[in-house]
Amino acid sequence: MKRLMRIVLAGLIGLMAWGGVASAAEGAKQKVVYHVNGDNPKQQAGALRNIQNHINAVGAEKLDLRVVMHGNGVSMVLLPDHLDKVKGFKSANADAQMQARIDGLKNQGVQFKVCANTLKGRKVNMEDDLYMVEQADIVPSGVAELGILQAQGYSYIKP
Repeated sequence: MKRLMRIVLAGLIGLMAWGGVASAAEGAKQKVVYHVNGDNPKQQAGALRNIQNHINAVGAEKLDLRVVMHGNGVSMVLLPDHLDKVKGFKSANADAQMQARIDGLKNQGVQFKVCANTLKGRKVNMEDDLYMVEQADIVPSGVAELGILQAQGYSYIKP
């Protein structure tokens, strides 16, 4: 009888522990960082579609999603009429359609981070040349930010 009670008790404890793990997993946010460093507008638009699909599948409230841009990837937020002002960019992709996509993602909690090294090296003025980038969006180094986020448990995605 004692043996049977121990088995039943062990089973109940196991079920409670498993239920606790499941509850914790359900409440945890998925942490993801998307890496953008290319200037192809079709690839950038594709990356933003991937992000929207990710949100649709998981739910915005269950995601902590960041987009880190550096190098040519900053062209995603570079205003087209400012391309001739800055150096080192072949394209400026923040047209009305790209802006609408970015706005839609920001409204769902997506954070867009921009590399300060790229801005400095290419003489980009954050306030004048970029679409909807604020000081809080600037990180010292895009590649360092990717490493920091991965060390914090963010899953890395390179679309």
